[in-house]
Amino acid sequence: MSLFERYLSVWVGLALLAGLALGALTPGAFGFLASLEHGSVNFVVAVLIWFMVYPMMVAVDFGSLRRVHQRPKGLVITVVVNWLVKPFTMAALGVLFFQYVFAPFIEPENAGQYIAGMILLGAAPCTAMVFVWSQMTRGDPNYTLVQVSLNDIIMVFAFAPIVALLLGVTDLVVPWETLLLSVVLYVVAPLAAGAATRMWLTRNTGQPAEVEAAVTRFTARIKPLSITGLLATVVLLFGFQGKVILSQPLLIVLIAIPLLIQSYGIFAVSYWAAKAWRIPHNVAAPCALIGTSNFFELGVAVAIGLFGLNSGAALVTVVGVLVEVPVMLSLVAFANRTKHWFPSAETPIRSPEAKKP
Repeated sequence: MSLFERYLSVWVGLALLAGLALGALTPGAFGFLASLEHGSVNFVVAVLIWFMVYPMMVAVDFGSLRRVHQRPKGLVITVVVNWLVKPFTMAALGVLFFQYVFAPFIEPENAGQYIAGMILLGAAPCTAMVFVWSQMTRGDPNYTLVQVSLNDIIMVFAFAPIVALLLGVTDLVVPWETLLLSVVLYVVAPLAAGAATRMWLTRNTGQPAEVEAAVTRFTARIKPLSITGLLATVVLLFGFQGKVILSQPLLIVLIAIPLLIQSYGIFAVSYWAAKAWRIPHNVAAPCALIGTSNFFELGVAVAIGLFGLNSGAALVTVVGVLVEVPVMLSLVAFANRTKHWFPSAETPIRSPEAKKP
């Protein structure tokens, strides 16, 4: 890792402070940038996320996607943790902290709002940012793409029923336009651009080693674009929400505590399961990071649509953005340090017959 990458958490912290300061000093400019949206998807943020995701998409080898079903373990963990564990543990932590532990510090009528915000985050696994975390852990780009795509398909059908069940809301209106537009902007568009770039890079090469060398050289050159997109996204998100964050610092801390417990707990469950199942690290790390990270764009949009811009639910989803980047960077660092816990990607799977003398 370069010096810049090694201290990425420091640059993210500085970007966070810069966003808060710029949002307070130039509210008009950030108000204009916030207005550039459609279906609650901000196009400026979408472009920056596109910059982050694009280098990962160039590395996707479509020819290898047809072999992903030969390694189903990572997909099993992704589905089980994201849809059978995470939404329910998030709801349980919300009830525990806001109805009991933090009851002396918050208004009783607001507790339900904070629980609702946590549920909205818990029911929306990450779609775009996970490509960045996968790249930082040298994850398998093809497998990561399949994991995210499977989550997106499930999300279309399962998000509303799960949220309605946990909230007790039977008339939940999910912003399908936001969901579908986000998937197109954050996954489909950069994937198409990455595929086109890969075809252009490899048009005069035929050997697999030459193909990978050409792709590696290109992604190394554009890697700064990905990091710049991440830092600029942090500046914008905290510039947009700076007023809310600065006006309620103690409440922000209270909300952050169960979110931090959830994030590290879900990562531990997924990572341990992948280790116990002897999944290669380049699949195991993205597998655990997908469940830990949240599709905060969808969470924020649904919270605002259901409960209002100034609601407790909307505030929780904003705090989710606040804690996510530093948490994910710490987990990326941990995953990279513990790579030796897992078999290498090249380790062959021995058949039962092969074990016989």
